[in-house]
Amino acid sequence: MDRTDADKKAEKLKRPGMVGGGTAEDTGAERQTAAAPGEKAGEGAPAMMEEVLRRENLMAAYKRVVRNRGAGGVDGRSVDDLKHQIRTDWPRIREQLLSATYVPSPVRKVEIPKPGGGGVRMLGIPTVMDRMIQQALQQVLTLTFDPTFSEDSYGFRPGRSAHQAVSRGKEHVEAGHRWVVDLDLAKFFDRVNHDVLMSRVARRVKDKRVLRVIGRYLRAGIMEDGVVSPRTEGTPQGGPLSPLLSNVLLDDLDKELERRGHRFVRYADDFQVYVKSKAAGERVMASLERFLEKRLRLKVNREKSAVDRPWKRKFLGYRTFLGYRPTEDPKPKLQPAPESVKRLKRKLKALLRRGRGWSIDRTIAELNPILRGWGHYYRLADVDGVFADLDKWIRRRLRLLLWRQWKQPRTRVKELRKRGLNPSRATTSAYNGRGPWWNAGAQHMNRAVPISTFSQRGLVSLLRQHRRLMRAS
Repeated sequence: MDRTDADKKAEKLKRPGMVGGGTAEDTGAERQTAAAPGEKAGEGAPAMMEEVLRRENLMAAYKRVVRNRGAGGVDGRSVDDLKHQIRTDWPRIREQLLSATYVPSPVRKVEIPKPGGGGVRMLGIPTVMDRMIQQALQQVLTLTFDPTFSEDSYGFRPGRSAHQAVSRGKEHVEAGHRWVVDLDLAKFFDRVNHDVLMSRVARRVKDKRVLRVIGRYLRAGIMEDGVVSPRTEGTPQGGPLSPLLSNVLLDDLDKELERRGHRFVRYADDFQVYVKSKAAGERVMASLERFLEKRLRLKVNREKSAVDRPWKRKFLGYRTFLGYRPTEDPKPKLQPAPESVKRLKRKLKALLRRGRGWSIDRTIAELNPILRGWGHYYRLADVDGVFADLDKWIRRRLRLLLWRQWKQPRTRVKELRKRGLNPSRATTSAYNGRGPWWNAGAQHMNRAVPISTFSQRGLVSLLRQHRRLMRAS
């Protein structure tokens, strides 16, 4: 991208920026980029720190942090405490940032389960003050870096989305590139090499005070059970800087793929390269693995990486396939990946298990936000069979809930008769000796609790929502 194009893109970017994660401690690599005491940004260097600390930029950062809420850091202060902390501490913190003497607090370690039950993901939660400072940095750094990023990079960038990335991948398959190199970076956010990352940041950031505070955020200690441990690698998710820094590092990968003329899509550390043959894919896989390990010092998880057909892999929760009659309609189509459907079912089953004593109305009220969000994310699906099957499964789970709540056979007889079954049919059904799941799918429960019952109580239908979104798009 030439400089003129980059400048035009920079003018279009909005200042408030985005959200992500990161953190810091002093090392030799950091000291190489630090300004001497009293020195500002270095001779001829732009005063980026002054731009970071500009009132309008700080106000935008403050509003973003307050809007995002989130848990407190190691100091125990919440977002509600931030305004008071600014009034009492900000003059001192501002002076420390200007003089390159500010030292961030350690981050608080939090582990959350990965989707699909594949282990845990480590988060590093900064204090709310550090979140505001990181957000202010991120907003200014985005204006510097984002115009230089690849057109095929979609993650954590203004005006770009996961849906755009999925649609771009579908375009590559439609163009005949029907083999995919699906590379998984092993614990990417935990293993980012600080020296490699800071060298990429320093290519465009000349204010040494900014470089120093970024380095300190990267190397901030991490607190677990009251004990602070130093960190020598990684940029844990949990603060606003982490997603941008991951894009800065992986931009080298994007530029290498562009140089080679490959078709690819990247969303943060999820990326796929599209080729026309398995042999080409295996060559690309081998060369990219060497590039990542040598240039960026990143490890590829070989067990989760593969060269395969797109319909056998998933990307951002979607699967691309050739339809049910590929000879008649060869255009690729999108649908929720089977793993995504299983993950939703696990989440709903856990909620229903917790709510066995809830009324049906409360249960539906708890389900609906999850169903709306899931259906909205998968609105790009070209087929609706998955949504119809899920609707049927959800209704059966709700009938199961009712059957269990009725408990005793005599109560079941009463409830079935109340819902229109004749006494003989109600008695036979209530005393059939079958298990709850079988009964939830049996004809007597479908007649006693029909689809209209759930519709009248406001249960979101994934199928109807999907068709409505398809008509609106």
